Amino acid sequence: MTDKKSLQTALIHHDYQAPEGFGAFPPAIHHASTVLFENVAALRSGDWKDKSGYTYGLHGTPTTFTLEARLAAIEGGTHCLLAPSGLAAIAMVDFALLKTGDDILLPDNIYHPNRVLGNWLQESMGITARYYDPLAGAGIAELIQPNTKLIWTEAPGSVSMEVPDLPAICAAARAKGVVVALDNTWSAGIALRAFELGVDIVVQALTKYQSGGADVLMGAVISSDDSLHERLSASHMRLGLGVGADDAYLVMRGLPTLKLRFDAHDAGARTVAAWLKARPEIVRVLHPAFPDCPGHETWRRDFTGAGGLFSVLFDERYSEAQTDRFVDSLTLFKIGYSWGGPNSLCVPYRMAGMRRDWNTDGGAGGTLVRFNIGLEDPRDLIADIEAALATLAD
Repeated sequence: MTDKKSLQTALIHHDYQAPEGFGAFPPAIHHASTVLFENVAALRSGDWKDKSGYTYGLHGTPTTFTLEARLAAIEGGTHCLLAPSGLAAIAMVDFALLKTGDDILLPDNIYHPNRVLGNWLQESMGITARYYDPLAGAGIAELIQPNTKLIWTEAPGSVSMEVPDLPAICAAARAKGVVVALDNTWSAGIALRAFELGVDIVVQALTKYQSGGADVLMGAVISSDDSLHERLSASHMRLGLGVGADDAYLVMRGLPTLKLRFDAHDAGARTVAAWLKARPEIVRVLHPAFPDCPGHETWRRDFTGAGGLFSVLFDERYSEAQTDRFVDSLTLFKIGYSWGGPNSLCVPYRMAGMRRDWNTDGGAGGTLVRFNIGLEDPRDLIADIEAALATLAD
Protein backbone atom coordinates (compact mmCIF):
# COMPACT_ATOMS: atom_id res chain seq x y z
CA MET A 1 0.00 0.00 0.00
CA THR A 2 1.36 3.41 -0.93
CA ASP A 3 2.19 5.89 1.86
CA LYS A 4 0.17 8.57 0.12
CA LYS A 5 -3.40 8.50 1.46
CA SER A 6 -6.50 10.25 0.33
CA LEU A 7 -7.69 13.07 2.56
CA GLN A 8 -10.58 10.97 3.86
CA THR A 9 -8.34 8.05 4.79
CA ALA A 10 -5.71 10.36 6.31
CA LEU A 11 -8.40 11.84 8.57
CA ILE A 12 -8.86 8.38 10.08
CA HIS A 13 -5.38 6.84 9.83
CA HIS A 14 -3.19 9.60 11.21
CA ASP A 15 0.52 9.09 11.82
CA TYR A 16 1.18 11.32 14.80
CA GLN A 17 1.84 9.71 18.19
CA ALA A 18 2.16 11.95 21.24
CA PRO A 19 5.47 11.55 23.10
CA GLU A 20 5.51 9.40 26.21
CA GLY A 21 6.39 10.68 29.66
CA PHE A 22 3.56 13.14 30.25
CA GLY A 23 2.85 13.53 33.97
CA ALA A 24 -0.05 15.26 35.70
CA PHE A 25 -2.19 14.81 38.79
CA PRO A 26 -5.49 13.98 37.04
CA PRO A 27 -5.73 10.46 35.60
CA ALA A 28 -6.15 10.22 31.86
CA ILE A 29 -9.62 9.74 30.39
CA HIS A 30 -9.68 6.78 28.00
CA HIS A 31 -12.73 6.64 25.74
CA ALA A 32 -13.12 3.37 23.87
CA SER A 33 -15.58 0.81 22.68
CA THR A 34 -13.12 -1.05 20.44
CA VAL A 35 -9.85 -2.06 22.09
CA LEU A 36 -7.00 -2.76 19.63
CA PHE A 37 -4.92 -5.94 19.75
CA GLU A 38 -1.33 -6.18 18.54
CA ASN A 39 -2.02 -9.31 16.51
CA VAL A 40 -4.49 -12.19 16.06
CA ALA A 41 -2.79 -14.27 18.72
CA ALA A 42 -3.27 -11.51 21.25
CA LEU A 43 -6.93 -11.19 20.27
CA ARG A 44 -7.56 -14.91 20.66
CA SER A 45 -5.77 -15.15 23.99
CA GLY A 46 -7.53 -12.13 25.50
CA ASP A 47 -9.83 -12.82 28.47
CA TRP A 48 -12.25 -10.16 29.69
CA LYS A 49 -11.92 -11.52 33.24
CA ASP A 50 -8.16 -10.81 33.28
CA LYS A 51 -7.66 -7.20 34.37
CA SER A 52 -3.98 -7.22 33.50
CA GLY A 53 -5.06 -6.39 29.94
CA TYR A 54 -7.94 -5.03 27.89
CA THR A 55 -10.44 -6.70 25.57
CA TYR A 56 -13.38 -4.36 25.03
CA GLY A 57 -14.45 -0.99 26.35
CA LEU A 58 -17.41 -2.44 28.24
CA HIS A 59 -15.05 -4.60 30.31
CA GLY A 60 -12.80 -1.71 31.28
CA THR A 61 -10.23 0.86 30.28
CA PRO A 62 -7.32 2.34 32.24
CA THR A 63 -9.75 5.00 33.52
CA THR A 64 -12.31 2.58 34.96
CA PHE A 65 -9.67 0.14 36.23
CA THR A 66 -8.05 3.00 38.13
CA LEU A 67 -11.33 4.06 39.72
CA GLU A 68 -12.15 0.48 40.69
CA ALA A 69 -8.76 0.03 42.36
CA ARG A 70 -9.10 3.28 44.29
CA LEU A 71 -12.63 2.49 45.50
CA ALA A 72 -11.62 -1.00 46.62
CA ALA A 73 -8.70 0.47 48.57
CA ILE A 74 -10.93 3.07 50.28
CA GLU A 75 -13.40 0.37 51.33
CA GLY A 76 -10.69 -2.08 52.38
CA GLY A 77 -11.64 -4.63 49.73
CA THR A 78 -9.76 -6.34 46.91
CA HIS A 79 -12.07 -6.23 43.89
CA CYS A 80 -14.46 -3.61 42.52
CA LEU A 81 -16.97 -3.56 39.67
CA LEU A 82 -18.63 -0.39 38.40
CA ALA A 83 -22.28 -0.07 37.40
CA PRO A 84 -24.37 2.74 35.87
CA SER A 85 -26.20 3.39 39.18
CA GLY A 86 -26.50 2.21 42.75
CA LEU A 87 -29.60 0.21 41.85
CA ALA A 88 -27.75 -1.45 38.95
CA ALA A 89 -25.06 -2.48 41.44
CA ILE A 90 -27.71 -4.00 43.70
CA ALA A 91 -29.25 -5.89 40.78
CA MET A 92 -25.80 -7.20 39.81
CA VAL A 93 -25.47 -8.80 43.24
CA ASP A 94 -28.94 -10.35 43.15
CA PHE A 95 -28.46 -11.83 39.69
CA ALA A 96 -25.02 -13.15 40.62
CA LEU A 97 -26.17 -15.06 43.68
CA LEU A 98 -29.84 -15.98 43.25
CA LYS A 99 -31.83 -18.41 41.14
CA THR A 100 -35.37 -19.77 41.15
CA GLY A 101 -36.14 -21.49 44.44
CA ASP A 102 -33.68 -19.43 46.48
CA ASP A 103 -34.56 -17.20 49.43
CA ILE A 104 -33.38 -13.66 50.16
CA LEU A 105 -33.68 -11.69 53.41
CA LEU A 106 -34.00 -7.89 53.34
CA PRO A 107 -34.29 -5.45 56.26
CA ASP A 108 -37.66 -3.77 56.51
CA ASN A 109 -35.96 -0.36 56.23
CA ILE A 110 -34.20 -1.23 52.96
CA TYR A 111 -33.65 1.37 50.23
CA HIS A 112 -37.05 1.39 48.56
CA PRO A 113 -35.91 0.51 45.00
CA ASN A 114 -34.13 -2.52 46.49
CA ARG A 115 -37.46 -3.48 48.07
CA VAL A 116 -39.21 -3.11 44.73
CA LEU A 117 -36.53 -5.29 43.13
CA GLY A 118 -36.90 -7.92 45.83
CA ASN A 119 -40.66 -8.04 45.35
CA TRP A 120 -40.17 -8.37 41.59
CA LEU A 121 -37.75 -11.26 42.06
CA GLN A 122 -40.44 -13.01 44.08
CA GLU A 123 -43.28 -12.29 41.69
CA SER A 124 -41.45 -12.99 38.44
CA MET A 125 -38.55 -15.35 39.17
CA GLY A 126 -39.71 -17.61 41.99
CA ILE A 127 -37.20 -16.22 44.50
CA THR A 128 -38.67 -15.80 47.98
CA ALA A 129 -38.12 -12.29 49.40
CA ARG A 130 -38.66 -11.98 53.15
CA TYR A 131 -38.25 -8.91 55.35
CA TYR A 132 -36.72 -8.79 58.80
CA ASP A 133 -36.49 -6.30 61.66
CA PRO A 134 -33.37 -4.18 60.92
CA LEU A 135 -32.46 -4.43 64.61
CA ALA A 136 -32.73 -8.23 64.66
CA GLY A 137 -28.99 -8.70 65.16
CA ALA A 138 -28.11 -12.29 66.07
CA GLY A 139 -31.82 -13.11 66.01
CA ILE A 140 -31.66 -13.26 62.24
CA ALA A 141 -30.32 -16.81 62.64
CA GLU A 142 -33.89 -17.94 63.33
CA LEU A 143 -34.97 -16.65 59.90
CA ILE A 144 -32.26 -18.33 57.84
CA GLN A 145 -33.63 -21.27 55.84
CA PRO A 146 -31.74 -23.99 53.94
CA ASN A 147 -32.48 -22.12 50.69
CA THR A 148 -31.46 -18.68 52.00
CA LYS A 149 -28.60 -17.48 49.80
CA LEU A 150 -28.32 -13.76 50.47
CA ILE A 151 -28.94 -11.34 53.32
CA TRP A 152 -29.09 -7.65 52.49
CA THR A 153 -28.18 -5.07 55.13
CA GLU A 154 -28.17 -1.29 55.14
CA ALA A 155 -26.32 0.76 57.72
CA PRO A 156 -28.21 2.79 58.62
CA GLY A 157 -31.56 2.60 56.83
CA SER A 158 -31.55 5.51 54.41
CA VAL A 159 -34.88 6.94 55.62
CA SER A 160 -35.68 5.69 59.14
CA MET A 161 -32.01 5.46 60.17
CA GLU A 162 -31.92 2.29 62.29
CA VAL A 163 -28.36 1.02 62.67
CA PRO A 164 -28.07 -2.79 62.45
CA ASP A 165 -25.66 -4.97 64.42
CA LEU A 166 -23.60 -6.04 61.43
CA PRO A 167 -21.11 -8.30 63.28
CA ALA A 168 -23.99 -10.26 64.82
CA ILE A 169 -25.81 -10.62 61.50
CA CYS A 170 -22.63 -11.62 59.68
CA ALA A 171 -21.71 -14.20 62.32
CA ALA A 172 -25.15 -15.80 62.08
CA ALA A 173 -24.97 -15.81 58.28
CA ARG A 174 -21.44 -17.20 58.12
CA ALA A 175 -22.39 -20.08 60.42
CA LYS A 176 -24.95 -21.16 57.83
CA GLY A 177 -22.98 -20.34 54.69
CA VAL A 178 -25.07 -17.33 53.66
CA VAL A 179 -23.59 -14.28 51.89
CA VAL A 180 -24.13 -10.85 53.48
CA ALA A 181 -24.29 -7.76 51.27
CA LEU A 182 -24.21 -4.25 52.73
CA ASP A 183 -25.43 -1.02 51.18
CA ASN A 184 -22.70 1.21 52.61
CA THR A 185 -23.66 4.38 50.74
CA TRP A 186 -24.49 6.36 53.89
CA SER A 187 -20.92 6.18 55.23
CA ALA A 188 -19.25 6.55 51.79
CA GLY A 189 -16.94 3.68 52.71
CA ILE A 190 -14.89 5.88 55.01
CA ALA A 191 -16.91 5.89 58.26
CA LEU A 192 -17.50 2.12 58.49
CA ARG A 193 -14.99 -0.69 57.88
CA ALA A 194 -17.51 -3.20 56.59
CA PHE A 195 -15.18 -6.06 55.69
CA GLU A 196 -13.64 -5.97 59.15
CA LEU A 197 -17.14 -6.57 60.56
CA GLY A 198 -17.68 -9.69 58.46
CA VAL A 199 -19.57 -8.33 55.44
CA ASP A 200 -18.96 -10.25 52.19
CA ILE A 201 -20.07 -7.67 49.59
CA VAL A 202 -20.28 -3.90 49.80
CA VAL A 203 -22.46 -1.88 47.47
CA GLN A 204 -22.24 1.89 47.15
CA ALA A 205 -24.04 4.51 45.13
CA LEU A 206 -21.15 6.64 43.90
CA THR A 207 -23.86 9.11 42.90
CA LYS A 208 -23.59 10.45 46.45
CA TYR A 209 -20.47 11.62 48.30
CA GLN A 210 -17.87 10.12 45.98
CA SER A 211 -18.81 12.28 43.01
CA GLY A 212 -19.92 15.10 45.30
CA GLY A 213 -21.39 17.28 42.59
CA ALA A 214 -24.92 15.88 42.23
CA ASP A 215 -24.14 15.34 38.55
CA VAL A 216 -23.12 11.67 38.22
CA LEU A 217 -25.04 8.38 38.39
CA MET A 218 -22.86 5.38 39.24
CA GLY A 219 -22.62 2.39 41.54
CA ALA A 220 -19.93 0.03 42.77
CA VAL A 221 -19.79 -3.55 44.05
CA ILE A 222 -16.73 -4.29 46.18
CA SER A 223 -15.60 -7.67 47.49
CA SER A 224 -12.56 -9.43 48.90
CA ASP A 225 -13.17 -13.11 48.18
CA ASP A 226 -11.85 -14.21 44.76
CA SER A 227 -14.54 -16.82 44.08
CA LEU A 228 -17.29 -14.42 45.03
CA HIS A 229 -15.77 -11.78 42.75
CA GLU A 230 -15.85 -14.26 39.87
CA ARG A 231 -19.58 -14.77 40.33
CA LEU A 232 -20.14 -11.03 40.50
CA SER A 233 -18.00 -10.47 37.41
CA ALA A 234 -20.04 -12.99 35.45
CA SER A 235 -23.22 -11.14 36.42
CA HIS A 236 -21.61 -7.82 35.49
CA MET A 237 -20.74 -9.17 32.04
CA ARG A 238 -24.07 -10.89 31.38
CA LEU A 239 -26.01 -7.76 32.28
CA GLY A 240 -23.75 -5.66 30.05
CA LEU A 241 -23.04 -3.14 32.79
CA GLY A 242 -20.57 -0.38 32.04
CA VAL A 243 -19.89 3.25 32.83
CA GLY A 244 -18.65 6.13 30.71
CA ALA A 245 -15.07 7.32 31.01
CA ASP A 246 -16.12 10.93 31.65
CA ASP A 247 -18.33 9.89 34.56
CA ALA A 248 -15.55 7.71 35.97
CA TYR A 249 -13.23 10.70 35.77
CA LEU A 250 -15.71 12.92 37.60
CA VAL A 251 -15.91 10.43 40.46
CA MET A 252 -12.12 10.20 40.62
CA ARG A 253 -11.90 13.98 40.65
CA GLY A 254 -14.05 14.00 43.78
CA LEU A 255 -12.09 11.37 45.72
CA PRO A 256 -9.24 13.58 47.00
CA THR A 257 -11.75 15.79 48.82
CA LEU A 258 -14.11 12.97 49.85
CA LYS A 259 -13.23 12.87 53.54
CA LEU A 260 -13.02 16.65 53.86
CA ARG A 261 -16.49 17.00 52.37
CA PHE A 262 -17.91 14.08 54.35
CA ASP A 263 -16.64 15.59 57.60
CA ALA A 264 -18.10 18.98 56.66
CA HIS A 265 -21.49 17.39 55.91
CA ASP A 266 -21.25 15.54 59.23
CA ALA A 267 -20.49 18.68 61.27
CA GLY A 268 -23.26 20.67 59.60
CA ALA A 269 -25.81 17.89 60.03
CA ARG A 270 -25.09 17.49 63.74
CA THR A 271 -25.48 21.23 64.24
CA VAL A 272 -28.82 21.36 62.43
CA ALA A 273 -30.07 18.12 64.03
CA ALA A 274 -29.23 19.37 67.52
CA TRP A 275 -31.18 22.57 66.86
CA LEU A 276 -34.16 20.59 65.56
CA LYS A 277 -34.08 18.32 68.59
CA ALA A 278 -34.88 21.31 70.80
CA ARG A 279 -37.85 22.41 68.71
CA PRO A 280 -41.36 21.70 70.06
CA GLU A 281 -42.61 20.80 66.57
CA ILE A 282 -40.23 17.81 66.43
CA VAL A 283 -40.79 14.75 68.63
CA ARG A 284 -37.80 12.73 67.49
CA VAL A 285 -34.55 13.23 65.62
CA LEU A 286 -33.45 10.09 63.81
CA HIS A 287 -29.72 10.70 63.56
CA PRO A 288 -27.45 7.74 64.40
CA ALA A 289 -25.12 9.97 66.45
CA PHE A 290 -28.02 10.91 68.75
CA PRO A 291 -28.97 8.61 71.66
CA ASP A 292 -32.65 8.28 70.76
CA CYS A 293 -31.95 6.90 67.28
CA PRO A 294 -32.51 3.11 67.12
CA GLY A 295 -29.14 1.38 67.05
CA HIS A 296 -27.21 4.38 68.38
CA GLU A 297 -24.96 2.23 70.58
CA THR A 298 -24.11 0.08 67.57
CA TRP A 299 -23.26 3.21 65.62
CA ARG A 300 -20.93 4.35 68.42
CA ARG A 301 -19.17 0.99 68.35
CA ASP A 302 -18.79 0.54 64.60
CA PHE A 303 -18.75 3.98 62.94
CA THR A 304 -16.30 6.87 62.89
CA GLY A 305 -18.60 9.49 61.34
CA ALA A 306 -22.11 10.23 60.21
CA GLY A 307 -22.28 12.33 57.04
CA GLY A 308 -25.11 14.71 56.26
CA LEU A 309 -28.27 12.56 56.15
CA PHE A 310 -30.84 12.26 58.95
CA SER A 311 -34.59 12.33 59.50
CA VAL A 312 -37.04 13.87 61.96
CA LEU A 313 -40.53 12.99 63.12
CA PHE A 314 -42.96 15.88 63.44
CA ASP A 315 -45.44 15.99 66.29
CA GLU A 316 -48.53 14.06 65.28
CA ARG A 317 -50.69 17.13 65.83
CA TYR A 318 -49.41 18.40 62.48
CA SER A 319 -51.22 17.07 59.43
CA GLU A 320 -49.52 15.90 56.27
CA ALA A 321 -50.76 19.07 54.57
CA GLN A 322 -49.00 21.18 57.21
CA THR A 323 -45.68 19.34 56.96
CA ASP A 324 -45.92 19.52 53.18
CA ARG A 325 -46.36 23.27 53.52
CA PHE A 326 -43.29 23.35 55.76
CA VAL A 327 -41.20 21.60 53.08
CA ASP A 328 -42.60 23.83 50.34
CA SER A 329 -41.72 26.92 52.39
CA LEU A 330 -38.01 26.11 52.59
CA THR A 331 -35.83 28.18 50.28
CA LEU A 332 -32.25 26.93 50.74
CA PHE A 333 -33.40 23.32 51.03
CA LYS A 334 -34.57 21.96 47.69
CA ILE A 335 -37.00 19.08 47.25
CA GLY A 336 -35.37 16.05 45.69
CA TYR A 337 -33.93 12.58 46.27
CA SER A 338 -30.30 11.58 46.74
CA TRP A 339 -27.66 13.24 48.89
CA GLY A 340 -23.94 13.93 49.10
CA GLY A 341 -23.87 17.02 46.89
CA PRO A 342 -23.19 20.61 47.99
CA ASN A 343 -26.89 21.56 48.11
CA SER A 344 -29.19 20.74 51.01
CA LEU A 345 -32.32 18.68 50.33
CA CYS A 346 -35.55 17.87 52.14
CA VAL A 347 -38.13 15.14 51.42
CA PRO A 348 -41.29 14.10 53.33
CA TYR A 349 -42.09 10.38 53.36
CA ARG A 350 -45.28 8.36 53.75
CA MET A 351 -43.72 5.67 55.91
CA ALA A 352 -46.80 3.46 56.31
CA GLY A 353 -46.56 2.59 52.63
CA MET A 354 -42.83 1.84 52.84
CA ARG A 355 -42.59 -0.26 56.00
CA ARG A 356 -44.52 -3.28 57.22
CA ASP A 357 -44.05 -2.44 60.89
CA TRP A 358 -44.01 1.34 60.91
CA ASN A 359 -47.29 1.83 62.79
CA THR A 360 -46.26 -0.54 65.58
CA ASP A 361 -42.51 -0.05 65.91
CA GLY A 362 -41.57 3.22 64.29
CA GLY A 363 -44.61 5.42 64.23
CA ALA A 364 -44.13 7.38 67.46
CA GLY A 365 -44.91 10.70 65.85
CA GLY A 366 -46.35 12.19 62.72
CA THR A 367 -44.81 12.77 59.32
CA LEU A 368 -41.19 11.76 58.76
CA VAL A 369 -39.08 14.32 56.91
CA ARG A 370 -35.56 13.52 55.75
CA PHE A 371 -32.88 16.19 55.57
CA ASN A 372 -29.66 16.11 53.59
CA ILE A 373 -27.35 18.79 54.93
CA GLY A 374 -25.15 20.14 52.17
CA LEU A 375 -22.15 22.44 52.42
CA GLU A 376 -23.99 25.67 53.15
CA ASP A 377 -23.39 27.51 56.43
CA PRO A 378 -25.49 25.67 59.07
CA ARG A 379 -26.63 29.01 60.51
CA ASP A 380 -28.29 29.88 57.22
CA LEU A 381 -29.92 26.46 57.03
CA ILE A 382 -31.29 26.80 60.57
CA ALA A 383 -32.73 30.21 59.74
CA ASP A 384 -34.39 28.70 56.67
CA ILE A 385 -35.93 25.87 58.75
CA GLU A 386 -37.07 28.28 61.46
CA ALA A 387 -38.91 30.44 58.94
CA ALA A 388 -40.56 27.37 57.41
CA LEU A 389 -41.62 26.02 60.82
CA ALA A 390 -43.50 29.25 61.41
CA THR A 391 -45.87 28.26 58.59
CA LEU A 392 -47.12 25.28 60.63
CA ALA A 393 -49.19 27.66 62.72
CA ASP A 394 -50.92 29.19 59.69
